[in-house]
Formats: sequence, structure tokens, C-alpha cells
Amino acid sequence: MPRSYVDLETPIGTMRVVGSARGIERVDLPRSAASEPDPSWRSAGTAPPTALREAERQLAEYFEGTRRDFDLPLSAEGTPFQRQVWDELRRIPYGETISYGELARRIGKPTASRAVGAANGRNPIAIVVPCHRVIGADGTLIGYGGGLPVKEALLALERRAAHR
Repeated sequence: MPRSYVDLETPIGTMRVVGSARGIERVDLPRSAASEPDPSWRSAGTAPPTALREAERQLAEYFEGTRRDFDLPLSAEGTPFQRQVWDELRRIPYGETISYGELARRIGKPTASRAVGAANGRNPIAIVVPCHRVIGADGTLIGYGGGLPVKEALLALERRAAHR
């Protein structure tokens, strides 16, 4: 299935959103979006497909502090375990954080915090599937593909907007 992409300028840097007729497949953080797109992807140009336009609108609202939940068709590829972790990530309330251990408990696998951390790290749909809301058991910020300063900025944005 053909994939299209759009690069978005955001307060944390340029992000790339990739999608197909099935839905959004990737939301890349600035570090990942800096690389060249896959040669099989088409630039959406000035007329992106509906799912990409909607993702662009909803991400803009998120960064403005007016959107707390995303309503996008998602089509990420992953194992059943990864998908279970990603589904649970979407249940973490805006502006809140939980530990990897708590995430493991929530999916019914209390001894699987490392596996949960690995699945969290493979989340291809950053921000929309809020892996940035998972922190270390001691409250420290650990393990984020976009870098810890980006994770810190996203959590700060949510804390500010949650208290408006």
C-alpha cells in the first residue's frame, strides 16, 4: 500500500508523519525525522491525504495545549505484545506519568517491565501513542527515542496545559 508523509514544524523540531489509506503508521520525533524518508514514501506536498491532514491538525492542537486525546486512524505494525503495550499507553491520562513496572502491571504482566520498556521503545507513533508518559520507578526520565530533553518538554507542556 502506498505511503505518504508530511514534515511538520513543531515547538520540539521537525516531525514526520507517515500514513497510508489504512491510517497513520508513524509519527517520528525530530531526531528520527531528520533522516531521509524511505524512498518508497511519497511526499504529501500541499495536498496531503485526509489522515495526514487530520494528524497535522491534531498535533498542532496538542502543541497549542488544546488537545489532550487523539482521534486518528492508526495502522502501526507490531507484535501482539507490542500492540497490547501501545494500547495501554493510550490509556495514560494527559499530564500524568506512570512507571514501566506500573505499565507492566496494567497489562497483566507484572514481571515484564523490561519487555514493556522494549515495546515502549518500539512505539512508531510518538505523542499520539504517548510513550513519553512512562518514567522510571524512581520518577526519573529515562529511555526516550527523541532524547530526554524532548521527553521533558512534552511532559512540561502537558503539565502546563493540564493546569489551565
